[in-house]
Amino acid sequence: MQAVLEAVALHLMTADENLIRIPEICEESGVNYGSVYHHFGSREGVIDAAYIKMFNEFMDEDIAFIREAVDSIQSGADVMAAFARFGETAIMGQERAERRMIRARIVAAAATRPQLKVSIGLSQNRITNELSDLFAILQERGVIKDHLPARTIATVVQVVLIGRVLDDISINPLTNDEFRDGATFLFLSLVNL
Repeated sequence: MQAVLEAVALHLMTADENLIRIPEICEESGVNYGSVYHHFGSREGVIDAAYIKMFNEFMDEDIAFIREAVDSIQSGADVMAAFARFGETAIMGQERAERRMIRARIVAAAATRPQLKVSIGLSQNRITNELSDLFAILQERGVIKDHLPARTIATVVQVVLIGRVLDDISINPLTNDEFRDGATFLFLSLVNL
């Protein structure tokens, strides 16, 4: 079933979910058509499972980057350097813009699909908890201010990234440098330099 999810995810990266045909996915992945429906229950079940997989993978990549950075952060300057590196990977570039749009599509789909909403909600809670734990470590080290709970900081950082999605669809979006400068200004308010 992993091959099916990977094939669906690949299609979702480049096409609307309405264009996905399960027989084509089965042919591509070499999986029996009946097995797919037995395992996922429906076409929507396959798509929802692929959305969950994609959502988790995208977010886990970002968390892994942040976790690795946190391991070496000892000062406010280190935080800003790590934030600059994260900005280059998470904010800049066309590939990242496409991934942000897919995340937005996943969240939008979850708004009208109760089971998907629960799954994405559980994933989002896990992600926020993991980010909170990382920001709490930085607060304990004294490099991030502790006037806000770590969970608030984790949520606001994610809001900034989702805000980039909204700006991506604007007819007059900020440049990468403008967005990075704004995000840096906000982030600086949290750092003990």
